[in-house]
Amino acid sequence: MADDARIHVEVTYALPDKQRLIGLDVPEGTTMLEAAKLSGIEEQFEGLVLEKAPMGIFGKVVANPAGQVLKPGERVEIYRPLLADPKLNRKKRAAEKAR
Repeated sequence: MADDARIHVEVTYALPDKQRLIGLDVPEGTTMLEAAKLSGIEEQFEGLVLEKAPMGIFGKVVANPAGQVLKPGERVEIYRPLLADPKLNRKKRAAEKAR
């Protein structure tokens, strides 16, 4: 394979009021974290720290984004931290309905 071989990937991040989907061509062998940095998305969202952000590919969380090499066409999703535990919220709603 040629050293200059490139693949097309996407990087996405969303807040309730602002979303970005950035398509870019990266060298083959680029990791999720590297692609996210190359996209420049971190500069577009105040407080986003890519090294600490959970990431996934098409809805599946990846434990080690710095070690996950991307394939052509994959979408890197950067996830926000949960503000509340969904299980606790369901229990709370169920308790309120029982009253």
